[in-house]
Amino acid sequence: MNKRALVVEDDSNIAELLRLYLSKDGFEVMIAADGGKAESSFDLFQPDVVLLDIMLPVKNGWEVCNYIRGKSTTPIIMLTAKGETKDKVTGLEMGADDYITKPFEVKELIARVHAVMRRSEGDTVGEKKLDFDKLTINLDSYELIVDGEKIDTPPKEMELLYHLASSPNRVFTRNQLLDEVWGFDYFGDSRTVDVHIKRLREKLEGVSDKWSLKTVWGVGYKFEVMG
Repeated sequence: MNKRALVVEDDSNIAELLRLYLSKDGFEVMIAADGGKAESSFDLFQPDVVLLDIMLPVKNGWEVCNYIRGKSTTPIIMLTAKGETKDKVTGLEMGADDYITKPFEVKELIARVHAVMRRSEGDTVGEKKLDFDKLTINLDSYELIVDGEKIDTPPKEMELLYHLASSPNRVFTRNQLLDEVWGFDYFGDSRTVDVHIKRLREKLEGVSDKWSLKTVWGVGYKFEVMG
């Protein structure tokens, strides 16, 4: 059965180009030209990956991303005409898996599509659950339980925390985390890691004195377990 890609893009030339290349790559493709249609198309089509423009009529890409993340961990790649860091950071904070700035090379975008899908599929294999004092990280169900309360957490934050906590007290450089959590073919920069760590700290700080998310200055980060 073909994989399904939802392309949310109001520029018909770009949308058709993406349809052509994704179809050639074996995807069944649906196109939505505005944010309102994107939400109904997502529910109807149940895609395996979403390519989501930011500047859209009716509802913008942030709103659509938020809608999808409210019900699904389907990989989302944001498409933006802006190269500004704040747009990229906003998308990542809202749960997008990757971003690409227009104009882009179609081969690069297809490579990113495969990368986010590989990571998404890989996360479903085997039991992935870690328990610490007042903390449960369950990557099977993408649930983060902090002091008995389920905390809404974007997929990439979950994957980063799980990766760090799987090797307690091991220090990871930002580049290692980019390679191992986002994938070696991720095209972002190390600020991506910092953004996700900051968001995780907001959820975890002060919960327990038996573990913490530590910065190792000049090196990177670690999930420290005391005693």
